[in-house]
Amino acid sequence: MSFLNAAINKVEDGFLREQLQDRVDIVEHKIKFMDKVPVAVLDTDNLQNTILNHVLDTAGGFIEQDLKKARVIIYQEQHTSILALMGVVPALLEREWPAVEYNRLYLIDELKGDQHNPEFLVALLEDVAEILYPGYFVFGNEGQRWMSFGV
Repeated sequence: MSFLNAAINKVEDGFLREQLQDRVDIVEHKIKFMDKVPVAVLDTDNLQNTILNHVLDTAGGFIEQDLKKARVIIYQEQHTSILALMGVVPALLEREWPAVEYNRLYLIDELKGDQHNPEFLVALLEDVAEILYPGYFVFGNEGQRWMSFGV
C-alpha cells in the first residue's frame, strides 16, 4: 500500500475517500505500462530537493541524481513563487542537460498545502503526473500551481 492509500484511508468522509482513491487509480492505471521517467528536482542552488520524492514514484518518475541523465528537471523552492523562480532559473541551467535541450523544464509554485492532507497529496500527484507525461494527463493546473519553462 502506498503512502497515498494510507493517507486516503484515514479520510472519514466515505464519498471524499472514494473520490480521492479514484483519482489516484486513474493516474496509476494510465502509467502502469509506461517507462518511469528520470527526474531531477532542484532548488535555487541547483541542489537536489527532496520535497517531491514521496509522490514521484506514484506519478511515474524516479529521482535521477545525474543531471546529464535526467529527462525532466523540476525546480521547486519553498517560500519562492513561480515568478521568482523565473528570474533565477535561467542562470542555473546547463546546455548539455537533456532536459534543457528538449525543453522538459518545469517550475512548481511553493507548496502551500499540508503535506499530510490527502486532498493536497492527490492534487500534487496529478500535477507531477501531468508534468512527467504531457499529453496523457490534463488536470488543468498548468499556469496556476506549476508551469513549463522553456529557454
